Amino acid sequence: MQDILAKFNLTQLNPATSTGQMRGALNNTEARTVLSPIDDAVLGKVEYATPAQYEEVIQKAQAAFTTWRKVPAPARGEIVRKIGEKLRFYKQDLGALVTLEMGKILQEGLGEVQEMIDICDFAVGLSRQLYGLTMPSERADHTMREQYHPLGVVGVISAFNFPVAVWAWNAMLAAVCGDVCIWKPSEKTPLTALACQHIVAEVLRENNLPEGIFNLVIGDAKIGELMANDERIPLISATGSTRMGKHVAKQVASRLGRSILELGGNNAVILAPDVDLQMALRSTIFGSVGTCGQRCTTTRRLIVHDSLYETVKQKLAAVYPKLPIGNPLESSTLVGPLIDKQAVQMFQKTLAEVQEEGGKLLVGGELLTGGQFANGRYVTPAIVEAENHYHCVQEETFAPILYLLRYSGGVENAIALQNGVKQGLSSSIFTLNVREAETFLSYMGSDCGIANVNIGTSGAEIGGAFGGEKETGGGRESGSDAWKAYMRRQTNTINYSAQLPLAQGIQFDVEI
Repeated sequence: MQDILAKFNLTQLNPATSTGQMRGALNNTEARTVLSPIDDAVLGKVEYATPAQYEEVIQKAQAAFTTWRKVPAPARGEIVRKIGEKLRFYKQDLGALVTLEMGKILQEGLGEVQEMIDICDFAVGLSRQLYGLTMPSERADHTMREQYHPLGVVGVISAFNFPVAVWAWNAMLAAVCGDVCIWKPSEKTPLTALACQHIVAEVLRENNLPEGIFNLVIGDAKIGELMANDERIPLISATGSTRMGKHVAKQVASRLGRSILELGGNNAVILAPDVDLQMALRSTIFGSVGTCGQRCTTTRRLIVHDSLYETVKQKLAAVYPKLPIGNPLESSTLVGPLIDKQAVQMFQKTLAEVQEEGGKLLVGGELLTGGQFANGRYVTPAIVEAENHYHCVQEETFAPILYLLRYSGGVENAIALQNGVKQGLSSSIFTLNVREAETFLSYMGSDCGIANVNIGTSGAEIGGAFGGEKETGGGRESGSDAWKAYMRRQTNTINYSAQLPLAQGIQFDVEI
């Protein structure tokens, strides 16, 4: 553990003081001790930023923006390419640090760093493709065009479950667009944020660029409040619960700012009669227990046709007790710990409440104790037979609970169940019937931002825009044309004639 922390200069009691670039993470009054969810080992201690130090960071970011926006976009892409190379160099150590601090299994920690590398590669290509448009004018000897300019300071508020990848989605796209970033990571995972800040700081120093292009402010919700209300930050990208997102959205909207919101998910997989069942079950198990159920794209509801229901129930009930639970750094482990004891309490509370509603606990739901489980953060993933209308099923619980739901009749009945929740992030159908697949993807089908066929709800690639509808927030990050959210659009009309015709043929003659 110490070797990994040393790689990122995080071995001191207060790692936030390690470089001048971390000054936004300092405070003399409030501190947080960072414990590993694996075994409660002390990883370090960070101090929260004061409002005065936040002000120092925002001014530094504004100053850096005046320099960075002048750098040609392909040259900005070259800096992002170098960040990607640094991430390749640090991949093993940073992936292990993600696992140490967040608790996801090592393969997922490494996958998260790979996602950062992938978005860097995407952004490098994007730096030469920030295309505008040309449009025909109705007036003779006039041209019209549309172009995009850097937006300014972008605020990123990230969650604990993807402590580095979601920041990279935002920061790397913003960087090639000419923006600078201020990042408030989750207070539960500040060390991985500090490690990333060290990595980008290396690249900036090596290229004689101002440190304020990438900024970090460590703190609790008070820092998020400052960012959301700060008119100097035209865009806030926030990832977290729907409750948090509604609050941020209200604050940002009150000052007519922009927001990208990636909020709660209540994702469903539909198993239709004509299905490759082995493929579907393997995908469902990863989707429901991966990251110990702490992904926004976690599979929370499994909607199974009558003809398959008993078979699916028996197979899942046989596999779940065999899932290897334990230290996520060990290669054999598939399920690690929950992030903290509050998450365990919510897991237990939800299971109790759903059974009071009429749900039947089929398997799992236990708190593991003793030995390597002595810190009280390990649970056995649960499967519950339930009804879609149950209050617990309608809400997102950030824990490994899979609700088993039954449907009969045509696929439209399954789609109605899937859509019958407030959230709209990810969805999936497993079927070999092309009519069912295309119906699921049509305007009559899934109402989610992500809809997959014969692929689970979890594990999106960076090439596609990521985000959802309804109470998921409606934002889009990562691939496709999500870059446009980080820029301001400008329409230009150029008159190269000797006349001054008005649009719509309006006549307004005046003697000069």
